[in-house]
Amino acid sequence: MAKTTYKSSGVDIDAGNLFVDLIKPLAKSTANKNVLGKLGGFSGAYELPKKYKNPILLAAADGVGTKLKIAFMTGKFDTVGIDLVAMNVNDIVTCGAEPLFFLDYIATSKLTPEEGVNIVKGIAAGCKQAGCALLGGETAEMPGFYRKDEFDLAGFVVGIVDKTAVIDGSSVKVGDAVIGIASSGLHSNGYSLARKVLLGKNKFSLSDKPKPLRRTLANELLEPTKIYAKTLLSLMKIYKLKAMAHITGGGLLENIPRVLPKTCAVEIDSSTWRMPPIMKLIQEQGQIDQEEMYRTFNCGIGMVIVVNSKDSKKVLTRLQKLGEKASLIGEVRKKKRNQDQVVIV
Repeated sequence: MAKTTYKSSGVDIDAGNLFVDLIKPLAKSTANKNVLGKLGGFSGAYELPKKYKNPILLAAADGVGTKLKIAFMTGKFDTVGIDLVAMNVNDIVTCGAEPLFFLDYIATSKLTPEEGVNIVKGIAAGCKQAGCALLGGETAEMPGFYRKDEFDLAGFVVGIVDKTAVIDGSSVKVGDAVIGIASSGLHSNGYSLARKVLLGKNKFSLSDKPKPLRRTLANELLEPTKIYAKTLLSLMKIYKLKAMAHITGGGLLENIPRVLPKTCAVEIDSSTWRMPPIMKLIQEQGQIDQEEMYRTFNCGIGMVIVVNSKDSKKVLTRLQKLGEKASLIGEVRKKKRNQDQVVIV
C-alpha cells in the first residue's frame, strides 16, 4: 500500500520552493534602498523615506476580476500581473500618495512554477512602472478549491504622503476644470459583461478581429491597465490637483462623485474624447444603453483630475509632454436639488 503524502493530495512543496527561487530575481529587480532583508523570510521590511515631514500611510487592496478568464482561455499570463498592480496603485495615487511597496497573493488549484513565474513577471513589470518595490507575497496551492488550471490574484499596496499634501477633493469649487486622461482599454472592469456580449453563444472567438478592431479580441481584452502613478506624482509637484478619480467599476458615473463635495456636480462633454473601438464593439453587439456603458466601463477615460480652470491648459500641455493622451472633458457646477453629481452630455 502506497504511503499518503502531501504531494499525493495535490500540494507539491518542491514545486513551491522552485517557484520561490525562480521569482527571487524578479522581486529583487524592483527593490530600492528602502527595502531591507531579502525575499523568503516571514515578512518583508521597508524603511520609510526620510523626505516626508509628517508622513501618513495609505493602503489599498484589489484584484483583477474575471479578466483572468481571458488569460485562462489564451494561456497568456504575463500581463494580468500588471493589471493587479495598476488597480491598486492607481487608487492610492488619487490621494497624492507615492506607492512604496506591493504584496501579492496567488491562489491556485495546482502550482505550475513556469506559469507562476509569468504572472510574477507581470507584477514586477507593474511595480517598475509604478515605482514601488515587490516586497513579498503568498502563493496558496489549494486542490479541490479552485478549478483545474485556474487561479485567483489579489494585490495590496502601501503608499506614503505628507499629511498636509493629502488630496481629498475638499477644495473643489464651482468653475474648476475636469481633465480626463485616456485609458489603455477596458483596464480590469466590466469583463463579465464584455465576455457575455463578445464570447457568448454564436459570438466571436478570441482569435477573431471584428470591426472596428485592428487586432484580435485576445489582444484587446488582455491589454494591461494603464498605470498613472509616475505621471500624477510628477504633475502634482508643479500644479495643485484638487481631486482625482480612478475610473474603475462603476465607471464615470459612480467614481467621480467619490471625490466631490456634496454641493458640487460635474458636467462632462462626451464629444471631447473618443470611446475606444473595443467598447464601441461591446456596445453595438450587446445593444447596451449609453448610461449603462458609463456606469460599467471607463469608456476611454482611466483617470479624472480636477484643477483650477486657470491651470487647465498648462496641465494638459504637461500631460502631453509626459506621454499621456488627455483632454478637457468638463467643468464643476453647483449641484441642483435632486440632480446627479455627474451629468454626461
